Amino acid sequence: MNASIGPSLRRLVNPILPAGLKDDRPVVPVVRLQGAIGIGTPMKPALTLSAVAGPLEKAFAVKGAKEIALVINSPGGSAAQAHLIYARIRQLAKEKDLGVAAFVEDAAASGGYMIACAADEIIADPASIVGSIGVVSAGFGFDRAIERLSIERRLYASGENKAILDPFSPEKAEDVERLKDIQREIHELFIALVKERRGKALSDDPELFTGAFWTGQTGVSLGLVDRVGDIRTTMRERWGEKVDLRVMTPKTSLLRRLMGKGEPSGVGASLAAGLAEETLAAIGARAYWARLGL
Repeated sequence: MNASIGPSLRRLVNPILPAGLKDDRPVVPVVRLQGAIGIGTPMKPALTLSAVAGPLEKAFAVKGAKEIALVINSPGGSAAQAHLIYARIRQLAKEKDLGVAAFVEDAAASGGYMIACAADEIIADPASIVGSIGVVSAGFGFDRAIERLSIERRLYASGENKAILDPFSPEKAEDVERLKDIQREIHELFIALVKERRGKALSDDPELFTGAFWTGQTGVSLGLVDRVGDIRTTMRERWGEKVDLRVMTPKTSLLRRLMGKGEPSGVGASLAAGLAEETLAAIGARAYWARLGL
């Protein structure tokens, strides 16, 4: 009788079923954390705390959960958003007293690796990319181009440092040094976090915190990864063949994703603007993946 009930309905009625009809399979909630961190559009939401808070809360609230599984596939992005997601996972794990395992797909690099460090165990595919423990900022300088085109740059700001690193003005050494100070501070935070979470497992390789990255297989020898493997095989070994890998999905509205915040009367304009925004976001995200050769 129980076998004929659909998975969703079975979970709903399971608490009131007689003992002989209950579904007693071990449950492991799964949360997917995918994409460049902090870079997204209405059609393709970014990997941010606001986007993943719901699925994370839902996962840790599952009654009888054996542990939480994170499936990570991210080349990095916003340091702040990565740290916020990391902190929320650690808070929930402590509150619910649940273990967390992270499974790396294509990559858990830079901010993606920071999030992976929220887990008690990191498992990666041998061909995954892990590491990239560093901070990077990139941009363009157009001051010479607009000079050749006889374009006059007009910039007005209140505060001597308000317009530093303006791409249309000549670069100043003091502005670059200010940016590097910020990068150093964030890098030190990142290094301390990794050392705290990975502890004695880390090797003494001098390249470890230089921003370099490696395959999942090499990551094991460096202490960045605990072992190679995949979620299905690992969880079956740990909890049995009948383990219920229950994926937590965020609630989304297709119409809202297509239109953003536009009103129905402005569908065409909203879609056009969304397409332009989507293109720019895709270029930005592609740059993060390209740094890893992916």
